[in-house]
Amino acid sequence: MTGPTVAARIDRLWPDPAEDLSDDELVEGLGRGSAPGLRVNFVQSIDGAATLDGRSGGLSDAADQRRFELLRRVADAVIVGAGTVRIEGYGPLRVSEPSVRWRVAHGMSEHPLFVIVSGSLGLDPASRIFTEARVRPIIVTRADAAGASSRARFDAVAELIAVGDAQVDLLAALAAVRDRGLTRLLCEGGPALFGSLLAVDAVDELCVTMAPQLDAGDAMRIARGPLAAPRGMRLAEVLKSGDALLLRYRRG
Repeated sequence: MTGPTVAARIDRLWPDPAEDLSDDELVEGLGRGSAPGLRVNFVQSIDGAATLDGRSGGLSDAADQRRFELLRRVADAVIVGAGTVRIEGYGPLRVSEPSVRWRVAHGMSEHPLFVIVSGSLGLDPASRIFTEARVRPIIVTRADAAGASSRARFDAVAELIAVGDAQVDLLAALAAVRDRGLTRLLCEGGPALFGSLLAVDAVDELCVTMAPQLDAGDAMRIARGPLAAPRGMRLAEVLKSGDALLLRYRRG
């Protein structure tokens, strides 16, 4: 899930058309009109499938991977559900060397902080995610899952934030992360976590790559779970790479 920025051509169609954007131009576009907040990033097929063969990575192309890296470049912390960590095969969170140089030049840490949401703490403390991390990750879990024995298992490799009883209190978790000075947050899924964040009205922005393919089947959508009412968003940017569209929406 990490690596060097991929040199795929990306053009901007709107609001101000431009061809073959550089990384700096794409990063500038990400910041245009954006205050610190919670940004969510997904890829989906044009018929709404969030996965191919069970993984979102099956839908991603070079342009999506390039923006994936640049979204991490500007983030203080990356938030991911534990199920997505397992399914997508996450390793330790690192950005590319160009991103490290950019972050240091802009007064940021070399790498974003990894925040993993796991209600059951079904994670392996011996995983490379923890043992090879450049920055000690945070695990967000329920209060009843974070007993003394659990804290002892993870104490050497991660910081536990225990919020909520029957389920993780996401608003309290986000507040705890922001209290650490981490205000530009990027969520990379999965659908259940995205749906839960929508349910508590925590999402400020959505970046979604529309992969130019029809998948049909029974793949899930990018957000899952109950929502009291539709959430209005406004279009902030339209990018194009080949036949793929890379869209960015902000709160309406």
